[in-house]
Amino acid sequence: MNKQENKILSKKDHRKAALKCSFIGSNNINYGTLQGTGYAWAIHDTLRKLYPDDEDFKKAMEVEYEYFNTTPYVIPLILGADIAMQEQEGIESLEAVRSIKTSLMGPLAGVGDSILWVLYPTIMGSIGGYLALEGNPLGAIIWIILNVLLVFLRLKFYDIGYKSGIRLVTDLAEKLNVFTDAASVMGLTVVGSLIATAIKVYTGIEFKFGDVTLNLQEQIFDAILPAFLPVLLVIGVYWLMEKKKVGFLKIIIGLLILCLIASYFGILTVAP
Repeated sequence: MNKQENKILSKKDHRKAALKCSFIGSNNINYGTLQGTGYAWAIHDTLRKLYPDDEDFKKAMEVEYEYFNTTPYVIPLILGADIAMQEQEGIESLEAVRSIKTSLMGPLAGVGDSILWVLYPTIMGSIGGYLALEGNPLGAIIWIILNVLLVFLRLKFYDIGYKSGIRLVTDLAEKLNVFTDAASVMGLTVVGSLIATAIKVYTGIEFKFGDVTLNLQEQIFDAILPAFLPVLLVIGVYWLMEKKKVGFLKIIIGLLILCLIASYFGILTVAP
């Protein structure tokens, strides 16, 4: 029997599984199986249709309830491959399904975390935030539209997983690594430029030598390295978070207190 003859699921069944996985599937997390229960919930209705026999259904669900953890955005990719195998091979595919889930969640997490979990919100959020700071409503509109597009991306990932499955990682692993490296370079470039343009830190310190006044900001920093203080601030925050493991909330409160004190004594000032 060929694959086409083994089609059991309708387009509605596939869309339902993809939507459940995209909106809720990764939100049900526990310390035992992490995303396992959410994944099982997303695939539950599909497996019920594939396995009318209760015993077969229980065996399949036991596999789906096992430990699972990867980037939420790419879960539909694995779900699609999982469903395709069970639709084709039935209960005989369970060991292969277990292997596919275990082998794919690591590599896809590496790609998904770096591109969709870190670089994408960092780059797009920075651009949207910068526009918002300039009073442009497009900043918020762009951010909302891009997040809506991510939902459609998840649905597309399901279709790709159902049609391609493991081949996406095995055949295209090299290209995925190149794409990840290129995206990392682009992300660092964007973040680096935003440090100089979006972060505003100025000092009001002046030195007087007789009748001569030396403004530290205008005559030293702006002449040599205009974004010196913003870069220094970012390095300090990074050091606290990465090396000292200080929480971001403590850092925000600390920066507010520091700015108030420094402003009161004239160490920091508004933009000249």
